[in-house]
Amino acid sequence: MAVKISCVIITLNEEQSIRRSLTAVNWCDEIIVVDCGSDDKTVEICHEFGCKVYHKDFDGYGEQKRYAVSLAKNDWVLNIDADEVVSNELKKEIENILSAEKINYNGFALPRMLIFLGKKFKYGKESKEYYTRLFNKNFGDFSKDKVHEKVELDGEAKKLKGAFYHYSYKNIEQYFKKFNSYTTEAATSLYNAGKIGRKPIVIVLGFPIYFLKNYFVNRNFLNGIPGFLWSLFSSLYPVIKYFKLWSYWVNGNKSGQPSTGSD
Repeated sequence: MAVKISCVIITLNEEQSIRRSLTAVNWCDEIIVVDCGSDDKTVEICHEFGCKVYHKDFDGYGEQKRYAVSLAKNDWVLNIDADEVVSNELKKEIENILSAEKINYNGFALPRMLIFLGKKFKYGKESKEYYTRLFNKNFGDFSKDKVHEKVELDGEAKKLKGAFYHYSYKNIEQYFKKFNSYTTEAATSLYNAGKIGRKPIVIVLGFPIYFLKNYFVNRNFLNGIPGFLWSLFSSLYPVIKYFKLWSYWVNGNKSGQPSTGSD
């Protein structure tokens, strides 16, 4: 490639998936890994692949990725998560773009396909969404959001055809472990921003609407049982997020640091 590229990844205890992800990006000129305290073999595996590994205490997904981007020596950056895999089609497409005499865009949006409980989702919103993951860091960077971070780009991102695969969760137990973390981060961010949230009855009544949209409107019913479970769990996300926010205000946590309580 005429233009060199850096791949950046943030990690925490990803020994079960990181090898697959690194194998798919070993064509990049460098791989930057920012780890926030893995106590498994994640860091060891990254060193096997010749990655440049750094440590940073976790301060939200946005800040972690911004730090990783800042460490990249090349202007062009490809970001993937430790449970994502770049397809051969996407690899070839990126190589062609970076080999051109002139690159007409500051960033590119990549289609992501969900793989959940071993099922490749051919249908549903989750396999039709585009994410800006390839960009020139002189014209863009990740937002500072604690969760649901995204690349803020100067200019339009061109959509590519080649996909990258999201091996989202190994099992249902892992899903809900991350689910709890994500909903807490989201609710805490809303609380610290002074958002009052929704009334409990509104939260409850929203659940069937979320499910009908996820399962039928988004056509996840065509993805079999995994599609049903994904729709069910996804519909619970806003319910739990807003009930956590509601509980923070009810408990009077005015410090902006919601108490975790006890089980």
